[in-house]
Amino acid sequence: QVQLVESGGGLVQAGGSLRLSCAASGGTFSTYDMAWFRQAPGPDRDFVAAITWNGGNTYYADSVKGRFSISRDNARNTVYLQMNNLKPEDTAVYYCTVGMTYWGKGTLVTVSS
Repeated sequence: QVQLVESGGGLVQAGGSLRLSCAASGGTFSTYDMAWFRQAPGPDRDFVAAITWNGGNTYYADSVKGRFSISRDNARNTVYLQMNNLKPEDTAVYYCTVGMTYWGKGTLVTVSS
């Protein structure tokens, strides 16, 4: 059983930055591809970014490309999401996931205009 705990959310003004962290336990983190999703008010949870097990490949939603950066530290069992030039439309609960099977409880990011 994999446990994921997100942190680093908060309130920030438009144009600001935040770094989210997702700490994993209970599995072999270094073998997992990891991803971030987000959910604004409503039913849809949208893909944000993903990173392969060794960090060799990263993928981004068009809406965040050039502003967000995903990275990982396998020694710390942690994946990060650096978010720069934040916009009000980035406001959402951000979740990390392993294979869309295991999910954390999320961390809230609020961007004020």
